[in-house]
Amino acid sequence: MADKYNMKNPAVKRILQEVKEMQSNPSDDFMNLPLEENIFEWQFAIRGPGDTEFEGGIFHGRIQLPAEYPFKPPSFMLLTPNGRFETQTKICLSISNHHPEHWQPSWSVRTALVALIAFMPTNPNGALGSLDYKKEERRALAIKSREASPKFGTPERQRLIDEIHEYMLSKAPPVPQVSPTQASEEQPPIEEDQTQVQLHNPEALPAGEVIPDQSVDRIIEEQEVTVNANPNPSEVEASTETPSNVVSSNQLLQNSETTRGQNLKPETRVQKPDDRLFTWAAIGLTIAIVVLLLKKFIKSTEHGAVFMDGS
Repeated sequence: MADKYNMKNPAVKRILQEVKEMQSNPSDDFMNLPLEENIFEWQFAIRGPGDTEFEGGIFHGRIQLPAEYPFKPPSFMLLTPNGRFETQTKICLSISNHHPEHWQPSWSVRTALVALIAFMPTNPNGALGSLDYKKEERRALAIKSREASPKFGTPERQRLIDEIHEYMLSKAPPVPQVSPTQASEEQPPIEEDQTQVQLHNPEALPAGEVIPDQSVDRIIEEQEVTVNANPNPSEVEASTETPSNVVSSNQLLQNSETTRGQNLKPETRVQKPDDRLFTWAAIGLTIAIVVLLLKKFIKSTEHGAVFMDGS
């Protein structure tokens, strides 16, 4: 490869140095090699960053190095559908030729690929060549990317792409499975008013589920307050009937009846003294009337006797 190029050219010297460094110090996170016919054209593949929707994916791309490299930045193009970057479109990153003001000559292709992996899960913010797919779609694309390498370019380029893909597959971990915790985190949170509806209406709960214990205690407390507030036993019995749309279990009905019975006894004991008092008052009033009538009768009798003596 070195025989085809001018070794005095700073760009050629730098590129060949990076190729040698890549071969002596390979990475499990990415693989990149230049084309045989043009060392300014590179093929690469990166592994999706862990703990993201891209995890397990193998994403291929193309790098074009300028003649002024490393004093000017390269350009990047993704070839594998990924949901974050458009395919076969030069993407806009701070490490790409879209922002030459940010590029540092000390950076290398390895540095740029590490940065590209870090850019995968970030917010695109409408940048050129960026996409904003849902996590589920990106996860599906990551799994599909392992099936086969993308088809692009000449047969010589395609052979290099296939070689890189096989290497990445040999280093790639198993496809991650979505855990129940991750699935629940991605679901929209239940609104507070919906939770209250489910607590008050057991029909809205899935089959086999029970109303939480705290709700049961609260319902029984409300029933006790209702029983104590009614002075009439018949009204107490009517008010403590368990509504069908609040409690549907037999246990709650039994608790309600027990609570109602316990609260009725004190009220019955309170009413008995009132009945006895009323009875004694009635007896006392009757006695007073009898005494008054006797007094009047005696006085009338004495008055008649006096009248008869005077005549």
